[in-house]
Amino acid sequence: MSKLGPLYLGFDLSTQQLKGIAISPDLKVAYEARVDFDQDFSAKYGVEKGVLSNKEEQEVFAPVAMWLEALDLVLRRLQERGIDFGRVKGIAGAGMQHGSVYWSTEAEGLLSKLDGNRSLIEQLAPKAFSHANSPNWQDASTQKECDEFDECLGSQEKLAQITGSKAHHRFTGGQILRFRRHHPNDYWLTSRISLVSSFLCSLFVGKIAPFDISDLCGMNLWDIKRGDWHDELLALTAGPEDVGHLKKKLGNVPRDGGESIGTISRYYIDKYDFDPSCTIIPFTGDNPSTILALPLRPLDAMVSLGTSTTFLMSTPHYKSDPSYHFFNHPTTTGLFMFMLCYKNGGLAREQVRDSINKLSSSSNTSSSEWTKFNEIAAQTPPMGQDRQTSPMKMGLYFPKPEIVPNVRAGEWRFLHNPDSKSLIETNQGWNLPEADARAIVESQLLSLRLRSQNLMESPGSDMPPQPRRIYLVGGGSQNATIAKITGEVLGSVEGVFKLDVGENACALGAAHKAVWAIERKPGESFEDLIGNRWSEKEHIEKIADGYQKQPFETYGKATEGFDMMEKQILRQEQASSSA
Repeated sequence: MSKLGPLYLGFDLSTQQLKGIAISPDLKVAYEARVDFDQDFSAKYGVEKGVLSNKEEQEVFAPVAMWLEALDLVLRRLQERGIDFGRVKGIAGAGMQHGSVYWSTEAEGLLSKLDGNRSLIEQLAPKAFSHANSPNWQDASTQKECDEFDECLGSQEKLAQITGSKAHHRFTGGQILRFRRHHPNDYWLTSRISLVSSFLCSLFVGKIAPFDISDLCGMNLWDIKRGDWHDELLALTAGPEDVGHLKKKLGNVPRDGGESIGTISRYYIDKYDFDPSCTIIPFTGDNPSTILALPLRPLDAMVSLGTSTTFLMSTPHYKSDPSYHFFNHPTTTGLFMFMLCYKNGGLAREQVRDSINKLSSSSNTSSSEWTKFNEIAAQTPPMGQDRQTSPMKMGLYFPKPEIVPNVRAGEWRFLHNPDSKSLIETNQGWNLPEADARAIVESQLLSLRLRSQNLMESPGSDMPPQPRRIYLVGGGSQNATIAKITGEVLGSVEGVFKLDVGENACALGAAHKAVWAIERKPGESFEDLIGNRWSEKEHIEKIADGYQKQPFETYGKATEGFDMMEKQILRQEQASSSA
């Protein structure tokens, strides 16, 4: 090991890029590099935004061979930036969730004998794979399979109770079932099935790596409370006579997210001068890895305000529901990762912003495009109530069909009286488009509060249940007005913080996982080790107050009305579709 001290590597294999980041034991970033699939490989593989598609079948997938080339390329780029791979003591990584890779019967032998004088693609593609492509999380070809998964245990609620989620197009169990039906010969020739995370891990360790205890929860096949594969769901996926074979294809699962699964393959020692003792840690999914980018404590919430909206929280409580997701925590036994995903985030807010700007004289420059929106949203009272007796204004704003709730694209506006419980769908009383400025931000946040409230606990001093802290990431985290409303709607004892870890949160979380796995003392949790080394001053900034009694109580009443509104819209849409 170099006198300069050890390094830890984290990788993130996402839809459009492969990123690699090296950090020191004190969590300082030392080196980083990336491969962009469109820029580097579109000419060879024909990918657009990292994927290929068959629109007729609603299939979205990526060529596995491209990822092999990307790994060699990102390692070369790290070398060009001056890294000494001999300093690397441990490696962990992450992959986009739900995608699957199908290994051939030759795979184990080929992985174990990789030659450092040749490239990965020369030695593994196509012989190591029974199928050349990996379904992407955007794939929507599995509606039939989703219906079967939801029905298999009797209801969506039961499936969510067992596996953490109802059936979704992207979830791996349904994808495997469709693969077996549409490519029966390829399925028969498949010796092992990997998730994207364990595929990337396999390349480093020189053998088929096991699933990570968190990432496999995105398959609809794992019984989270029992901690084992669910036989009925395996029977649906493989056929009743082939459950044993599918279990072999899936493999055993280590329960410790920091357990060593071996040392680095000889290939990387010979080709890139890695130290033979470099340890490989189970790679996890991109969302679980993201919560490892900081020492996220129980009841801390991370809200990503990007093109889509994602709410992540670490919690000791397992309370399943079809409208959201539960996963095992990637490092800490006894904790779970709660996740909400929405398609309509930044795009919906931008549409309201643009409508307001068209009516104003403000120039639409990048520095001022949110000025009018923010002014109006800040000046509008909570729920648009000029007086306590005024009705609350609330609505849904979906430029795209939404997942939560499962409803078509559209806009709906209502007036709600919390005392009489009346709810009227109308645009009357709305000064449009100005009234939408605050209403759309409130709408998105009320949905988060509605679905997360049963997981919250009181922080003490007779305060109502709420998050301890809220960390904002993504483009919306730069908006002080949105941050202020976030604190008013969701609360948070310590306030609302902007988290700045650049664009590498997922790879950074993986590198943190490697540091923890290698350097932890017996019984030392991820939160304790990383928390003691993580510098808040470098990465977070408090940007808004959290809990304020009056607005929090107002939004509590609004949450009840918001629930009524969603249910009414769903009833209306169901009646309309069946008419």
